[in-house]
Amino acid sequence: MQTNNFLLALLFGCSSALAQGPVPGQPIAQIPAPIQVPAQKPLIIKSNDPRLHYMGRIMHNDSAAILSWPATSVDINFTGPGAKVLLRDEKGDNYYNIIVDGRVAGVIHPDRSMRLYTLASGLPAGRHHLELFKRTESLMGTTWLYQFEFERNTIIAPATPVKKRKIEFFANSIACGYAVEDSTGKDRGTSPYENAYISYPAITARHFNAELCSTSKTGIGITVSWFPMVMQEMYDRWDAADPNNKWDFSKYRPGLVVINLFQNDSWLVKMPDNEQFKARFGTSAPSADQIVNAYQAFLRLVRGKYPEAKIVCALGNMDATRTGAPWPGYIEKAVSGLHDKHIYTHFFTYKNTPGHPSAREQQLMASDLIAYIEKNIEW
Repeated sequence: MQTNNFLLALLFGCSSALAQGPVPGQPIAQIPAPIQVPAQKPLIIKSNDPRLHYMGRIMHNDSAAILSWPATSVDINFTGPGAKVLLRDEKGDNYYNIIVDGRVAGVIHPDRSMRLYTLASGLPAGRHHLELFKRTESLMGTTWLYQFEFERNTIIAPATPVKKRKIEFFANSIACGYAVEDSTGKDRGTSPYENAYISYPAITARHFNAELCSTSKTGIGITVSWFPMVMQEMYDRWDAADPNNKWDFSKYRPGLVVINLFQNDSWLVKMPDNEQFKARFGTSAPSADQIVNAYQAFLRLVRGKYPEAKIVCALGNMDATRTGAPWPGYIEKAVSGLHDKHIYTHFFTYKNTPGHPSAREQQLMASDLIAYIEKNIEW
């Protein structure tokens, strides 16, 4: 008991001395340096982690997921305050939407160096869903995604289940969301103004809660394109720019396929001085029968890859469907000649405004297509 009193007195005396400050003429006791606590290492989720859900034609190498096509995406579920991603871009010309808990929270523009980007921070407690969505098409190049990084105490949940419905679009610039965010009316097709997230394929897929694969490229056609390649030569690639990298069609089996092509053909077949016209046709434009046969040939390729799919042969909403245009008739003739009861035709009304579809016109296309599918197709 006396010992305890002595200890208390000693402690009280020390605390009093500290409270009064140092005594003049007496040495100051050395205060121990603070303990250095090493920073916690981040929680790393590699690109091949099974808790990641990818959508679209995406390939993988030993270290990264490779994203080329528009509307390709990756998502992850976690409980934690935020997330980062390690990326490298081929050209520094791609843009990605950051989607947190179902809402677009920001945009990132990765450059050509390998760099860590913050996707979200300061999130409230609870489980979150994070998606990284490629707004831009293969023309803007490829992106390598190496890993996600989280704070160490983050809990990573199982991957988002693969959706029951799957849809694929073979289409052109309209499906890429070309110039959809150019509010000036200049119809600029550079990467800052392209956004496949608000294109009619993406809106349609979200409505049906479907997986989306958008095999789409600006300027592409079936008989001729604005560059030396047509859809028949591109449709089976995982990277549109690389003819040696063939896509494995067994990886994705859509119940519904939508084809929206011929807009670019409708211009180019009337341009005999164009280099691609000369390369494809020589000096004479293709006949109606040649156009129909080319469309049928592509349909046979698609049917060969997807024998069970329902196929909608669409067209529009640009001037290939204006009053009196022959292109809807070419598609109808091609489809009727195949005698396939699971191939349909549906044409979007000509928008009759300059340039590519605006965000509002993309929404109108999606609403039109959704209504047609709901009324006519079980998939």
